[in-house]
Amino acid sequence: MELKYSKNELTGEELYSGVHSSGLRVYIIPKKDYSKSYAIFGTRYGSVDSKFVVPGETQLTEVPDGIAHYLEHKMFDQPDGSNVFDKFAKFGANANAYTSFNMTAYLFSCTSHMDENLKTLMDYVKSPYFTEESVQKEQGIIGQEIRMYDDSGEWKVFFNFLNCLYQKHPVKLEIAGTVESISHITADYLYKCYNTFYNLSNMSIVVIGDIEPHSIANIISDAVKKNEPFEEEIKKVYPNEPDAIAKEYSEQALSVSAPLFMLGFKDTDTGFSGDRLLKKDIETEILLRMIFGKSSPLYKRLYEEGLINSNYSFEYTVQPDYAFSSVSGESKDPKKVYDEVLVEIDRIRSEGISEKDFERTKKVLWGHYIRSMNDVEDYANAFIANSFMGIDYFNYDRVYKAVTFEDVNKRFDEHFKKGFSALSVINPV
Repeated sequence: MELKYSKNELTGEELYSGVHSSGLRVYIIPKKDYSKSYAIFGTRYGSVDSKFVVPGETQLTEVPDGIAHYLEHKMFDQPDGSNVFDKFAKFGANANAYTSFNMTAYLFSCTSHMDENLKTLMDYVKSPYFTEESVQKEQGIIGQEIRMYDDSGEWKVFFNFLNCLYQKHPVKLEIAGTVESISHITADYLYKCYNTFYNLSNMSIVVIGDIEPHSIANIISDAVKKNEPFEEEIKKVYPNEPDAIAKEYSEQALSVSAPLFMLGFKDTDTGFSGDRLLKKDIETEILLRMIFGKSSPLYKRLYEEGLINSNYSFEYTVQPDYAFSSVSGESKDPKKVYDEVLVEIDRIRSEGISEKDFERTKKVLWGHYIRSMNDVEDYANAFIANSFMGIDYFNYDRVYKAVTFEDVNKRFDEHFKKGFSALSVINPV
């Protein structure tokens, strides 16, 4: 595999990248004198991908909700009955995996034995082993996990919020599925999904740390020789999501110590990836920091009135086919918080945003990006997630510098539209 060397002159970061003959995209980021190394091996496959057409086939495949998460769990099973975590522990690595709406990832961090740990990662992710007996056994384990989520206020306030925003898109469905949906998962379904989405042409790997790039590339090449890459993209099928939200308000009672809330806006400007998506992300992040950040008039007012506390955060979640902003926390009066937010949005719509605040906040966002490169885990996680959206995170500055005050004003009008906001509340029982 031929590696291409790149250096970002502004950040000083170096990158070795290449595409293996198997189709696997490889990104190696050397960090001299760093004590920790990290690798993340991911596939562009998440909980929303339950309807798809396999390259070379014509028929639509539909699988039970929750299967991507289920498959992630089952990947740790080994034909010889051994435990993958024991293999990592032998070489001092901390390993994990996760499934999100749009990707599944397998990862480890270590301070030594990078080569051995990387071989272990590549080996088990490329060695699926499912039996009907083991699949049925896992249903009880994941069923307990689902019931645990059902009792989590933070989890339910989030998915209730998504069910306010979305009418049809599967992002509204819980990542692990339901007890009912996972009861229909079989070994055949798992192999079908594995052979489709774990084809190396649908996967990427990022390795970062005090490492020798060509040595790392050789280990990866040796591990993935046997793979026929797809010649075309997997066709993922999603329902047509109307622009309008499903409903404005959701309320549920659970065992929580104080009322929880999540509010936000549905983003209807979707359907694209790459630089355009990154630019939209940057513009929206700047706006959220200006409107909801700790230096904002809204935050100060809410805090002084005792409507929010330290359990408060805001976020923009973006993918090519869906996106939304959210603000969450605890409050004695969530509806009052929501009303205050809408009043503030109306004020900004009338008076406009401050160009001085824009310039300051844009610099803050740049600092956040620079700091992310100092943490090997944060850097690699952001890198691979962005790569699956066609975004070059390594050259983030190229798009960042193009964002103007006029762009952010336009973005405000596009995103913070009347009738596109919702509030989800979890009240104490």
